[in-house]
Amino acid sequence: MIPTFFLVMVISFMLIHLAPGDPVNRYSGQISLSPEARQALLVKYGLDQPLPVQFVTYLETLFQGDLGKSMLSGRPVIEMIGERLPATLLLTLSSSTLAFIGGNVVAVLTARRRWLDFGASLIGYVLFSMPTFWLGIILIIIFATQLDWFPTSGFTNARESYTGLAYALDVLHHLALPCLTLVLVELPGYYRVARASIGETRQEDFITTLRASGLSQGTIFRRYALKNALLPSLTLFGLSLGYALSGAALVEIVFAWPGVGRLTLDSVLKRDYPVLMGIYLVIAISVMAAILITDIVYAFIDPRIRYQS
Repeated sequence: MIPTFFLVMVISFMLIHLAPGDPVNRYSGQISLSPEARQALLVKYGLDQPLPVQFVTYLETLFQGDLGKSMLSGRPVIEMIGERLPATLLLTLSSSTLAFIGGNVVAVLTARRRWLDFGASLIGYVLFSMPTFWLGIILIIIFATQLDWFPTSGFTNARESYTGLAYALDVLHHLALPCLTLVLVELPGYYRVARASIGETRQEDFITTLRASGLSQGTIFRRYALKNALLPSLTLFGLSLGYALSGAALVEIVFAWPGVGRLTLDSVLKRDYPVLMGIYLVIAISVMAAILITDIVYAFIDPRIRYQS
């Protein structure tokens, strides 16, 4: 994990700094600057140094527990990410969990019903091919504009000052459409992985042995086949949790959801290097931690892969 972490940091740093665009002009808010003013800004932000020197300087600051400060606002990066993190976690974790449960439930229900499997696969391919931002706009038109069931954007109702249960219900009311958008897009992936895994597991030799022993098909499926078939879906779920911190940028933009994904897109457009590096750092750590936790959970679900002394 440690070599992977440093490799990700090096690649992210180089890609961010080599991207086209003039960050100094963006920071200053001017289209053109005098050579003296430009040089002063380069020195101020440390951009006058070679990239290897800038990277070493960044690592020295990072090892001190400081992610730096935004070049645009001057605020600490860790503070900016911390403000956006709860909204992103609420959106992505809830949508990933619902998609994981829904995809596996649909796969189980259609495993032995060919006509249901055909219909679910067709719907799944249609949903999987839809652009996320387009689906979000369609849901806004139908459920917010036409039916007026849900708000079009935001985290809460800015005109009200709810507290307690009323505040929680207001957040859930605003969460419904962006969460539904991500669920509809992610669910087909879980369904396809679980459906294929169930089909492969039912062809395994141990399933044939259990059938020969006289156990019913339902008992074999519930007690033995299902648990093994869910392992690939668990891997996909673990990876999706790792990427949860990056947020769903397009969905957050469409629904004006104040999350990390929207902050990432804004930072890319404005070339705010410290904020981008801080976000990529958090993403790298979360992905590696998610993979590690997934491996540990694997060992509890499937004893065959546990390490023996």
